[in-house]
This record gives sequence, structure tokens and C-alpha cells, in this order.
Amino acid sequence: MILSPDLETILATATSEAERRVARLLANVDGGPTAVAFHSVKLRSHRYKQQAEADFVVLWKDVVIVLEVKGGGVRCVQGKWWTINRRQDWNPLRESPMDQANEAKMALRQILKEDGLGWYADQHAVITPDVDDLDKAIGWYPSHWLVSSDMTVDGLRRAFDEVVSRAPQAPSRARRERTAEVRERLFGEFTRLPRIDVQRGAVFEEQTRATAGQARYLEGLHRTSRLVVLGGAGTGKSLALAEGAKQDADQQRSVLITFRSPGLTTFFETLVTGRGIDVVPFGDLAASRTYDAVFVDEAQDLMTAEAMDRLDIVVAGGRAAGRWRMFLDPNNQAHVDGGFDPDVYELILEEAVSFPLPMNVRNTKPIVHMVQSYLRADIGDAAIVHGEDLHWHEVEAPADLKAAKEVAHDLVEQGARPDSIWLVDCGSSEPPRRDERGLTITSPRHAKGLEADRVVVYNVPENLDETGAAAFYVAVTRARVALHLVISVQDRKRLQKLLRTNMEAR
Repeated sequence: MILSPDLETILATATSEAERRVARLLANVDGGPTAVAFHSVKLRSHRYKQQAEADFVVLWKDVVIVLEVKGGGVRCVQGKWWTINRRQDWNPLRESPMDQANEAKMALRQILKEDGLGWYADQHAVITPDVDDLDKAIGWYPSHWLVSSDMTVDGLRRAFDEVVSRAPQAPSRARRERTAEVRERLFGEFTRLPRIDVQRGAVFEEQTRATAGQARYLEGLHRTSRLVVLGGAGTGKSLALAEGAKQDADQQRSVLITFRSPGLTTFFETLVTGRGIDVVPFGDLAASRTYDAVFVDEAQDLMTAEAMDRLDIVVAGGRAAGRWRMFLDPNNQAHVDGGFDPDVYELILEEAVSFPLPMNVRNTKPIVHMVQSYLRADIGDAAIVHGEDLHWHEVEAPADLKAAKEVAHDLVEQGARPDSIWLVDCGSSEPPRRDERGLTITSPRHAKGLEADRVVVYNVPENLDETGAAAFYVAVTRARVALHLVISVQDRKRLQKLLRTNMEAR
């Protein structure tokens, strides 16, 4: 069964050993192609609490099962419920575990109803892995309270089958929702894509939530062997890729993540560490090694006949019959690094199912608007409503590194961390370096696929042809919180002329 987040993340973050034990079993339960389990689900509405939590939400054979997991002992004495830990300490519960599971189920039902989802079958159940037996007279279906004897892969599978056999039928005239739609909504509601420093403000909270497009991609992984995921800069392609790779690894597939852009190795290794996933730049791939599933990031850089022939060797079963996912920016950043052959691109689209990621989850609304207006590039609808307006810094020529550093130093004096600031030289292709104050100085070529809180862009290309516009596009779409543009008088005139041309063409 697919787990979200993946098993390694659950084992590292779960606060209960009982939940870890259940997760290990769920990972090995075969529930068919649609089965999925979400761990530690935060429910944003609840009758008693502002936010409740379900330990697991499982989609099993078209039925949503909300699970409450309680480790240690569980007792009901004169109508009052208690848990008992290993030290034999008794701690009261506000309500029975079964009532907790039911409340979470009702909260989830209300959330999805408010989001426009039709009727779906649901059930709730309790798992107490350390309890041998229960008093059958307390008032629940015995099948819906799992105990230690059920704690095997086959035991869980049989128990889930019994639970869903009691699921209600749809009321007359009710619009029954498709299982695929329920599954997709669950991915969108509960998947949190990993971010560094997610607690640093409202911008980062908005960036962590899976968009509808990302949810559709994650939901579709199980049923599609070959995918092309399309999204502009900032639509969350790389993070969705990493989540998909972890899902495939959890299904015991050998998995490769590959790319052309420098600097992505460390980025992906951090996201998938400990998962047994190989992260290898495309130029370093061994001809003798094949993989069950291959994930290609920044695939527009590799859209050539030679690169596709190489991929044909790496994918088990070949490109035509194997399992692969390509993530690319249709705005074509390949003028910055790599090659892009339109004929090869059309061939690849014919071989795969396309998934668009229409929502920008990196850049703030002002940045998205600026890119669309000046470069006519579609980088998705802005999902981030917080964040700062654009900062234009007009200086006497030249608008160079010295001028950019002055802006960055002001940001540091205002409280920004030096390591959160990038200075991007649009005319350079040099690898990143740190200056004496800890500021990162880099180029579009090496910034591709990566991001920073605050980005200071300078040395705007004099000629905004395909190559110049691609470099400028990459530079200005790296910022998560604030974008600063250091421009000369001549830069401003060129950009204003470009803007007028684009506005008149609409």
C-alpha cells in the first residue's frame, strides 16, 4: 500500500511506537492499485477542537476508513476511558477511542463536502496493538476494533475487508463520487510536500500544501507508467518528483532521480535520504545499470535524440515499455543549459500521459504577475498571497555586483540572514560561491531548479532574445519571499519597452 508521507518519514516523525508498528504493516499490505494510507492527518474543522487529528486515513476498496491508534493498555471503568502505559500509569481519555475515530470521520466528511465532493462510503475503526482482547459488551462491532492478534499483514487485510463490508450504501438520489476523485482530494487535502524552514511564516505554510495539480499527479502515479509533468518555474515539480520517487521506492522498485542542472544532486539527496534512491546527474549515468522507475527533473534540458537514447538504456524495459516520469518547464529554460529539440518533445508527449501543474507554489503573486507581464511566460496561477511587493533598485550604471551587494547588505541590516540571500548575475554561467559575508553569488545556469528566500537580480541582459530572456526568467523565478531587481536607467527603458510591447500584443 502507498503511504503518505512515505514509511521512512512516518518512522522518523511519529510520536507513538504503536503508529510506527501499524505503518510498517500497512506498507506491506496489498490493497490493490487504489489503496493508500495517510498518516497523522490534520483536520481543519472539528466539533470540539479547532483542529483534530486522525492517526491514519485509509482508502480501501472504495471506502474511506478513519483509524484511531492507541498504544499501551485501554480500559473502560464505569463508563470512563483510560489508557495505561508501560509504567502502569493510568491516564484519562476525554472520550472512547471509537468516539474519537468517529468524530474524526465526521470532520473529514464535512471538510470534503464543503469542498464539493459527492457522497462516498466511509467507516471508522480503532487499533490497539498492545491489547489482547476487549469486552464485547461495550457497544461496537468487534470487527471495527483491532487488537494484537490482528497485527499481521494478513490480519490487517482481513480486518479492513470486514470493516468495509459494513459500509453503507449511497442514499437515493445522492451523487456518488468516483473513487479516483476521492483519492485525488485526499492527496490534495493531506499531502504536505517537504520544505526547509516551513515554520518561518505564512508564505512557507502556503508553499507546503499540495496543489490540485500535484495531488492529481500523486494520485495518478499508481496507474500510469509514463508521465510528462508540465509546469512553469515555481509550480512544485521537483518536490512532487521527490514524493513520487519515494512512493515508488516504498513499492520495492529500484528508483533513479536524474537531471542535467548542476547543484540538484544535494537538493534531491536531502529530500530522499535513507530511501535507497539513486540520485545521479544524467552525464554520470552508468550504461550497465537499469532501474524500475526513472524520474527526470528539468527534462527540457535533455530533450534531444541522444539523451532520449540514453534514457532508453537506463529504464528497465526501455522507454517505450518502461516506467518513467519527466518533469519539465514548457517555457523552455534550455537556452540556459542543455538542448531542446521540438520534434523530440512531440515524440515524448505521444509516448506518455501529460499532467499539468497549473498553480505556482514558490513565487508570490507580484513575482508571478511580473514574469507573465514582462516575459509572457506562464508560470501558473499564484497560490501564495502573502509576501512582499517587487523591489526595483535603479542605480547609476553599471548595475553590477557591487550595486547588488549594497542591496543585500541593507537586507542583512534589516534582519535577513545572509545565507537566505542569493545574488544572481544574469550574464554569468559561473558556479555558486559564498562571499566574506555569507552571501551566495550565483548564475541562472546553476540556480535552475533551486530557490532562495530573497533573490537580488543584477546585470540584466542587454538583448532579451531567447537566450537573454531565458536567463532573466530563471533569475527572477528563484525567489520564495522577496525579489529585488537592480537595474540601470537603460535597463529600465528596455524593460519598459518590452512591457509595452507585450501589453499591446494582448
